[in-house]
Amino acid sequence: MLEVNGWRRRRRDAPLSGYQELCRELSGSGPGTFAELDSVGARSVLRRFSDAWFAAAKRRSAGDLSARFPRRRRGLVPVRWYHGTFTLDGRRVRIPTAKGTAPLWVRLARDVPYPAEQIRSVTLLCEGGRLFLDVTAEVPVAVYPPGQEPDPARVAGVDLGIIHPYAVAGPDGEGLLVSGRAIRAEHRMHLADTKARRRAVARRAPRPGQKGSRRWRQYRRRARLVEGRHRRRVRQAQHEAARSVVSWAVEQRVGVLHVGDPRGVLDIDAGRRHNLRLRQWQIGRLLQILTDKATLAGITVRLVDERGTSSTCPACHRRVPKPRGRTLSCPHCAFSGHRDLVAAASIATRVPGGGPTTPAAVVLPELVTHRRAGRHLPGAGRSRRDPRRPPRAARGSVGPRRPAPPPGGESLAPTARIHNTHRKPGER
Repeated sequence: MLEVNGWRRRRRDAPLSGYQELCRELSGSGPGTFAELDSVGARSVLRRFSDAWFAAAKRRSAGDLSARFPRRRRGLVPVRWYHGTFTLDGRRVRIPTAKGTAPLWVRLARDVPYPAEQIRSVTLLCEGGRLFLDVTAEVPVAVYPPGQEPDPARVAGVDLGIIHPYAVAGPDGEGLLVSGRAIRAEHRMHLADTKARRRAVARRAPRPGQKGSRRWRQYRRRARLVEGRHRRRVRQAQHEAARSVVSWAVEQRVGVLHVGDPRGVLDIDAGRRHNLRLRQWQIGRLLQILTDKATLAGITVRLVDERGTSSTCPACHRRVPKPRGRTLSCPHCAFSGHRDLVAAASIATRVPGGGPTTPAAVVLPELVTHRRAGRHLPGAGRSRRDPRRPPRAARGSVGPRRPAPPPGGESLAPTARIHNTHRKPGER
């Protein structure tokens, strides 16, 4: 398709970008155009090409001239087959191929967690040098006993963040904080590991013209494996965080989640450090994961405007300077509260499509439940300590918690060591 569009561009003809136009071109080209791919797999490739083309056109029409149309050759493209075109036999999947060629059998590393009659499509893709089979299945919505189902009249607000991926303020003074410090530490430790690996390779990097050398291929293979493992770890932690929110909402019988949509922050022109944090935030994925899990639990998710929720006092409705920590303190009315919970409580009072303010009273949580996401990440133990910090050498660290002194008044803490007892007075 790239060659056909390049040929049409040289003739000053309109490019083939629509999905119907591409399918007509495919049917007129005859067999063998997409090698051993059958018509269903070829149409999935054309669908991705068309979607990428129109996405770039939409961005360019909005004024983003950095968007480029799909003109780069790709060796591996995800290919999708729908229900009825593939066969699932235990840990093997039979994928159809072009007429006259042998079918493709893919052997899976583990069983598919869904019954065969619920699977609607499979997608063969490659990530980090490894083949994966992405399965889409039809899962029924959860059914609850009478009196325990989510109540649509009970609304909770959800504030998205980096340190706390989800902060929830529910009815009856209940709240939830999901800590994402382990996810942030995984991002930063992965960045430090990537920099160290690049410094080690820079001394023995191949000369110009040796890009395809054995050393270069080994380095790229190792980098792809590390990147794929990092993405899988972060994705699993994000699913754990969303599952904590949905489980808590089911226990509180919350029927509607008002989620603040912070995607407008991506348009802010800030420094390089700020942009790195935003790229690692993955706002769209957090919204998608939470929406999918809430829908399966029978909970409705509504996106609302979250502008000013973290910088407006809920008591006097005046602007508050951005705090350095997690505590929001109002200099006008002496109000104090957790910054993320205050934002979640303000989001709960807003309605979809409404303005940045609402006249409804803000109810702050009094009983807060704490959860942590990413226990499987390297360095993340049972404590709340950030894995990026050294065990005891970190400046300003309180260190391990010690027991309280006994009633007699004698402390159980070890005697402090004085390091300069061997020096004489005046000696440095």
